[in-house]
Amino acid sequence: MIEKRPRTPREAAAFTLFSMTEEAAWSDGALHHYLARAGLTGRDAALASRLVYGTVQNQMLLDWYLRRFSSVRLGKIAPRVLICLRMGLYQLILLDKIPAHAAVDETVALVRRHCHANDRTVSFVNAVLRRAAQAVQEDALPALDCPDKESYYALRYSHPEWLVRLWSKQFGRKMAERICRADNADTPVSVRVNTLRTTPEQAAQELEAAGLTVAPHRAFAEILLCSGGDVAALPAFAAGRVTVQDAASALAAAAADPHPGDRVLDCCAAPGGKSFAMAERMRGEGQVLSCDIYAHKLERIRAGADRMGLSNVQTVLQDAAASRAEWVQQADVVLCDVPCSGLGIIRKKPEIRYKNPAELENLPALQAKILRNCAQYVRPGGTLVYSTCTILQRENEDVVRAFLAEHTDFAAAPWSHPVCGAREDGMVTLLPPLHDTDGFFIAKLHRRA
Repeated sequence: MIEKRPRTPREAAAFTLFSMTEEAAWSDGALHHYLARAGLTGRDAALASRLVYGTVQNQMLLDWYLRRFSSVRLGKIAPRVLICLRMGLYQLILLDKIPAHAAVDETVALVRRHCHANDRTVSFVNAVLRRAAQAVQEDALPALDCPDKESYYALRYSHPEWLVRLWSKQFGRKMAERICRADNADTPVSVRVNTLRTTPEQAAQELEAAGLTVAPHRAFAEILLCSGGDVAALPAFAAGRVTVQDAASALAAAAADPHPGDRVLDCCAAPGGKSFAMAERMRGEGQVLSCDIYAHKLERIRAGADRMGLSNVQTVLQDAAASRAEWVQQADVVLCDVPCSGLGIIRKKPEIRYKNPAELENLPALQAKILRNCAQYVRPGGTLVYSTCTILQRENEDVVRAFLAEHTDFAAAPWSHPVCGAREDGMVTLLPPLHDTDGFFIAKLHRRA
């Protein structure tokens, strides 16, 4: 991480974006680090966050505009300077509450202080931003020239065209646009209430008293949607009365539906949210084995279970793709939240959209291997849940259907929940604009007795 301490919201945002490029840091982790280093809260923290997420969410569109205002090819611009230009253009073109002079002057100051820029580079940045500011003022921004709807959505919402075309084929053009738009919208923090320690009503009152804006999820009683503060810094979080978890992840635990006294195996458990939700549904009785391949992630799970008072959660260092003979047919419930492309959580981690598609090609084979391995742990009459945080059919329905074709001792298990209604085939693809959740997939299967 950058050693300098940011002093302003724009510096905190710039340092976050620098770290993402130079150190492959995730946006949320880097932003939290620099907000804490700068001591920013309230409106200043909100501005820094909006600058980070807005710049990343709109990077392709900002680069398109930049090519029209810059006399220098983007590949010739130093990385930090390019980042500052994107952030400046974002303020000028896509935010309407920041005066143009402030956006230009503050961006030029960032380049001068933190980009090792000479006077010529500083003058270049100033000129580019002033040309853009003038175009905005005169309502003369260049029109987006795209040959079809998919390419327009890809540019307008800064999503890779291959992904937009895939979504358009899978969900239809209108839904593809709605997904892209939802990915770029402001997203409240989803908080799940620990009903062993409080009620949703009491938790909402406590969070509101701490200054947050709180709204209940429209279809998930234990989920509160919060904005205006850092939930993880509040006493309600520290005391385990609430935890940060999206409704989609909590829904996977609800679909698994473990009962008190059950033996549950969470095969790819980190960071632990689904293990915690299942342990609560079990009222602290029975056992939840939370597995992960990394020891440091198990430490986080143990800390979370302790914080929430869940003594029935135990951790095990285990590769979900490797067989464990003593577990065969021993679990009442097995949950496999497998490694995936993550393309359902773009609204939370906007940089995921820029993944190299070639790196995703082998995921279905790995997912199928994990599902086959972990299925053997389900006892006759038990439940198997497969889930991902992606909405690509090739990682979801295709994997499950191939598994069912090969394993006739398993069948789809119908289930229902207010978030998604009745699922007679056991499967649901959750979409942000439809369900007020992350993009997510859940399949519930039953092992015949």
